[in-house]
Amino acid sequence: MSQAAQPQEREPGPIKVLVIDDSNTIRRSAEMFLRQAGYEVILAEDGFDALAKIADHQPRLIFVDIMMPRLDGYQTCALIKQNPKLKATPVIMLSSKDGVFDRARGRLAGSDCYLTKPFTKEGSSPRSPSTSNPLHRFLKRHRMAIKKILIVDDSPPTGSS
Repeated sequence: MSQAAQPQEREPGPIKVLVIDDSNTIRRSAEMFLRQAGYEVILAEDGFDALAKIADHQPRLIFVDIMMPRLDGYQTCALIKQNPKLKATPVIMLSSKDGVFDRARGRLAGSDCYLTKPFTKEGSSPRSPSTSNPLHRFLKRHRMAIKKILIVDDSPPTGSS
């Protein structure tokens, strides 16, 4: 009796999610909310840190802030998407910038989704073109955890010098 070829097995355990943000407040909040939702969370403080951690941990989903020192979110996303092994990994850009140009630049960098923070009702859900898309299923299933992440606003008060 011959054995049939075994399908490639995924690592057991929770899904790995990488959060890239230079703000310790955002990183820790995201970590807390995503862990509560049952995910393993890897944290990186900038794009260079993230690229090393992606190689070590192989996350299945990546949240990346845009405004970061050294290697910004657009550059980080583009580098991730240029790697054939990582191209299919969903990248969600998180930003306080909500302009048309910012969203277009995110798409050009290869992001799968662009969410603005802090969270507002108008931006409550990304467009969902297909429920068969794993990214959109993830976002729909974990909308509350993502909303909690987006509520945290670490931007300095306006009018400060």
